[in-house]
This record gives sequence, C-alpha cells and structure tokens, in this order.
Amino acid sequence: GRCRRGRPHEDDQETVMEFIRTPDAQFDALEDWPYAPHYLEWEGLRVHHVDEGPKDAPVALLLHGEPTWAYLSRKMIPPLLDLGFRVIAPDLAGFG
Repeated sequence: GRCRRGRPHEDDQETVMEFIRTPDAQFDALEDWPYAPHYLEWEGLRVHHVDEGPKDAPVALLLHGEPTWAYLSRKMIPPLLDLGFRVIAPDLAGFG
C-alpha cells in the first residue's frame, strides 16, 4: 500500500511512503485474544485498536511502547472489564 503525506518536497512533489500490511489471517486464533478487531483509517494507513466494554463506562486507556502492540495488554483487559471499565488499547501505526 501507499501512504500520502501532506508535506511536499522542495520540488513540490507529494511525499509517498510505501508500507506492508500484515495479512489479517495472521491474527486469527491468537492465544488469549478473543477481541474483535477495530480499525481507523488515517492518511492511507489502517490503525488497529481494541475497544471492549460498555460504551458509557469509564475508559481505561492502555498504551504500549515499542516494539510491541496491544497484545501486550491481553492479561490486563479481562480484569479491567470485570471492574466495569471500557478498555481501549490502540496500536501504534506499524505495530500490531
């Protein structure tokens, strides 16, 4: 795929960044990962996030560092859901 960036080069050409997307099948049947995928499209990139629990509940925002993804939070999500939180765990673009 391609991602277009709005910042032009000195020659007024648009910057284009090539990217590779991991096939969705690679995420099927992950251990301890029963969560449905959610995606946001941003500048040509598809960014994944977990969004579980009641939509009107207090939010627990789980952020990760590099070089990992939201799967790191798989042991924290169930207890937070049990406490009544809505859990949102976004992946950084390029991770997960």
